[in-house]
Formats: sequence, structure tokens, C-alpha cells
Amino acid sequence: MPKTLLLIAMLCCAPAHCTVLWQDFRLSYLTGNNYRLGDNKRAIYTFEHAAATSWGDSFFFLDHIRPDTGDLTNYAEWAPRWSFSKLGLAEGKWGLISEVSLATTVEMSSQATHLLYGVGVNLDIPHFRYVQVNLYRRNNDNRSDNWQTTITWGLPFAVGDQDFLYDGFLDWASATEDHNATLNMTSQFKWLLSKPLNIEDKIYLGFEYVLWLNKFGIKDQPNLRSNEYNLNLLLKWHF
Repeated sequence: MPKTLLLIAMLCCAPAHCTVLWQDFRLSYLTGNNYRLGDNKRAIYTFEHAAATSWGDSFFFLDHIRPDTGDLTNYAEWAPRWSFSKLGLAEGKWGLISEVSLATTVEMSSQATHLLYGVGVNLDIPHFRYVQVNLYRRNNDNRSDNWQTTITWGLPFAVGDQDFLYDGFLDWASATEDHNATLNMTSQFKWLLSKPLNIEDKIYLGFEYVLWLNKFGIKDQPNLRSNEYNLNLLLKWHF
């Protein structure tokens, strides 16, 4: 599917008048010093918005990346998904599957725009707040198209009277003739700091760990290390 037509479809198919069932705004600060392919030390400020609507769900984030040296950069993704059951197109529940959606994502940076489209499912798994699996065809700028699987999850739990959250995503993208297969597993382990402080807004303190093999599809080699194993300090505010 041509990129321009897909982008127009994404922008126009989301109803202009719809019901927002819930939404969550988040700001976070990350800092770490084991990044690959660029400055090792970076601080990242992130704005996120997640929502469930009468037509499906949506997730957006914008990273403002401040390396220790070098240029400031921004990177964003928007991932709307259209629910078959909410739109009256199909039954939503089959066993562990609680929802089936048309899944799309647009990845935006100053270097390229990539458009992804495919099928997403929500899974009902005990104790998890959510588990989602999306299967995409990637329509890439400046490189061959390929396939991607994305899994996201959220697992809340408590230790004594303290609340914690373990969430994250796993992206696997296939190889083509001009780039290698890549796997990125990024997860966050967070303590609800605002609870013992009696603060109404949710404020989490914790860390993010990134395991990224063949980052950006670049093969890890002795003279060009692209495998990233990166632990970051994290502070996140939900408002």
C-alpha cells in the first residue's frame, strides 16, 4: 500500500466525533550511559498519550533526546488501532483473544517516516493489565520493506503495601537484503512513589532496561557495536 494513501487513511478513518472511554497523559525522564550508535550518554524526555475510544485505541509518544555531546533530536510514534468489535465488523472474543483490531503505526524522525499496518489482538492473561500482539507489514523509507511483530504488556503487582508496575514492549523485525533482523526488548520496572507520599497523581520511580540486538538493523561487529544493553534511571508522572 502506498505510504501517502495509508497515511491519509489513518488520519481520515479515525472518527472526528467519538467517545473517549479513558485517557492517560504521561511525562518521563530517562538517563543512561550505555547507548550504541551515537553518544553513549543521553537524557531523554518523553511525552506519552494513551487512550481507549468508541472506535478502538491509540498510543502516541514523543522522545526529545539530549545526548551528552552532539545534536538534539526528536522521535515520535503514533499507533491507532481500529477494533473490529467496536466497529461492528466481527465478534471480539475467541478463547484468550479478547479483541481483534486493524493495527497501524507511523514512525517519525527527521531522517525518515515508516508506516506499519497489520492485525492486532488483545489477550486476556491472568494478572496482566494488558497484553497486546501486533503483526505488521513495514513500509519503510530509504530501505526495503519488511515484517514486524510487536508485543506489549503491563503487569501490576504489590509487595506488602507498596505498588509496582512492570511493563514494556518487544519488537522483532525481519531481515532484508539491505539490513539485518533486529530485536528490541525495552521494559520498565517502576515503584509507585506517589502512594507513600500521599500524592494524588501517579508518580513512578524505577529503571528501564533496553536489550536491542542489531540496533536499527545494523549488524553487530567488533568494529561497530550495535548490540545495546542499556540500564536507565526513570522518573514518570501520570496526569
